[in-house]
Amino acid sequence: MASPGEKFVEALKALKKIQDKGIVAVYTTEIPGNHRSILLKNGFLIEVSKGWYMPSDPDEPKGDSTLWFSSYWDFCARFLTKKYGNSWCISPEQSLMIHAGNWAVATQLIVRAPKANNTITPLPHNTSLFNLKADLPPKEIVTVDKEIRMYSLQGALIYSSPGIFHSNPIDVRTALSMIRDSSELLTLLLEHGHTWIAGRLAGAFRNLGRDKIADGIIGAMKASGYEVRETDP
Repeated sequence: MASPGEKFVEALKALKKIQDKGIVAVYTTEIPGNHRSILLKNGFLIEVSKGWYMPSDPDEPKGDSTLWFSSYWDFCARFLTKKYGNSWCISPEQSLMIHAGNWAVATQLIVRAPKANNTITPLPHNTSLFNLKADLPPKEIVTVDKEIRMYSLQGALIYSSPGIFHSNPIDVRTALSMIRDSSELLTLLLEHGHTWIAGRLAGAFRNLGRDKIADGIIGAMKASGYEVRETDP
């Protein structure tokens, strides 16, 4: 029979094999229960959510959030893919922030999924996931970055709520600056008759001094028979 020390070594070796694969979110079936209990007891593994664990540093001060925040997006990507397969997508607002280069950890990440049940999944350090039961956006406006499924830049700008213009003005300005021509947005705007959104985006581009794009949006919408009122969000 293996000694306690030998069992500890075996558990550490099992954990190292997982870490060598670059896995941050460890599902309960990926590490034997006897190894899991030893690693949890000695602080080399922490439980993040029911059935989900993450490697940890036993010397990390209690309450330190560094490890969680540095692993957050990797954990969410694997957790959500295990839960929903490819049938999930984060909100357009969070997508927009990421397109702008803002990967800050979300206090509550809203996840759209047809099989969700409108519940909250608590996560460490006052973070959480809100599993929103909702249809996915069309495939043509879904993109993947670092295994996070999100709205495309154009989709995020169109479907984000107006509040983000006030809550995250720098991110929105950055995202708007990445659009080169009105044609990048017009397909979605015209196809779905998004008159209010068209007016809002035109006003936003005008605010940035990009009159050509603003005029292109307004002109194309009106030429297609839509009434558009330009507003500066």
